[in-house]
Amino acid sequence: MENLVRLATALGGSALATFALCRAADLLARFADARHPETPLWGLLRRCRTPLFVVVLAALLRWSYALAAPGRGPLEDHAEAVSRVLLLCLIGGGAWLAVRTVAAVVESSYARYAGRSRDPARLRRVRTQVTLIMRVVSVAVGVVAVAAALVTFPSFRTVGTSLLASAGIIGIVAGVAAQSTLGNLFAGFQIAFGDMVRIGDTVVVDGEWGVVEEVTLTFLTVRTWDERRVTLPVSYFTSRPFENWSRGGSELTGTVFLHCDHSTPVALARAHLREFLDTCGTWDGRAWDLAVTDTSPTGITVRALVTAKDADDLWATRCAVREELVGWLAREHPGALPKVVTAPAADALAPRGRRTED
Repeated sequence: MENLVRLATALGGSALATFALCRAADLLARFADARHPETPLWGLLRRCRTPLFVVVLAALLRWSYALAAPGRGPLEDHAEAVSRVLLLCLIGGGAWLAVRTVAAVVESSYARYAGRSRDPARLRRVRTQVTLIMRVVSVAVGVVAVAAALVTFPSFRTVGTSLLASAGIIGIVAGVAAQSTLGNLFAGFQIAFGDMVRIGDTVVVDGEWGVVEEVTLTFLTVRTWDERRVTLPVSYFTSRPFENWSRGGSELTGTVFLHCDHSTPVALARAHLREFLDTCGTWDGRAWDLAVTDTSPTGITVRALVTAKDADDLWATRCAVREELVGWLAREHPGALPKVVTAPAADALAPRGRRTED
């Protein structure tokens, strides 16, 4: 009975102490967040409440259980097993806490940097690097935690010593088996720090136009214009050509082609295009043009050139210009629309003055 009382006291005291400590840490972080609203670090650190509770509770329970079972008895019989379980909880909680803390620091640094920078391309590059760095840190912490947990078992320590002798053979076999995975892993680092493609970039891959939505160490997701997701291995972007419309800046230049009759008043169409662009909200005002780029026996090809600040605005501007020019020609100059010659061949080839009468 005395052992049970000591155990209940240890458990209750550890739980109360853990709750008080974590509550105090949370209130301190909330107070610091209110005093320093310019940095989101303290607010992000409040996400660490749960892993901090696990770490503190496991540490206090491990210490208090050792004090509650000093002699022989039921508690002492299970002391080793309970101690190992609490140690595993401590290792897992510590890894969880480390990942959450690093994530809070990194996200806070990125938020402050984003508040100062006005370069969208630089922000996309930093965001991509931060995302991949966090994934690497999470994987590294997880591997270390698993290794530390395995070391707590004596049998695994013995097995590990014997496996070291064959580490070379295992490394060769693993390298051959994981050649594709390792290639994607190194390609992910190359994308992150080589500035080839970033989160938020507009790309064209395999004929699909979309925006890079997610970049991991092994794959990359592109969100297409119709909300589909195209998932590609990151090694694709290091071994094949692709279009990156956001490289060096998000501004783009687009064209609109119209097929018209030879009688089209090009000068009037050019003036009307300039007037329309002044009222088009998606045109960025950098450049515009309208010119005849080709001719054929049946008509001419008119090219309108416009610019926009990004791919979405460029698409909207091109559609608006195309609709406006076609509508203007239909209203004001219907003769400028393309025609299909339907005259009989005999009439078309007969000399003037000798054509047959209908």
